[in-house]
Amino acid sequence: MSATWSVRWLDLARQDHADILRWTALRFGPRQAEIYTETIALAVEALDTGPDIPGGVQRDDLAPGILTLHVARNGRKGRHFIVFRVGDDHVIDVLRLLHDSMDLSSHLHASEE
Repeated sequence: MSATWSVRWLDLARQDHADILRWTALRFGPRQAEIYTETIALAVEALDTGPDIPGGVQRDDLAPGILTLHVARNGRKGRHFIVFRVGDDHVIDVLRLLHDSMDLSSHLHASEE
């Protein structure tokens, strides 16, 4: 039996999510924002299986223990990475949601506690 994982959104990730959806709605309309909400939600839900998820990439170049998962999965389109790390007791911490054209390192260091 595989371990059960839970996903915890940190404050900056929640803010990123709200900003992404607000920008998407303004730029592409409310329907596209709904579609992208679902795309992001499905990618985050996939983290329930644990950090060894297909498509997850260890990014020690950003910081030790950091992983990324692109939201463009299973035929869905998207331009954002979920930046996450493994916490204690089978918890995955979603640190940020960052556009794939961003310098992830500079945005990640701004989120360090």
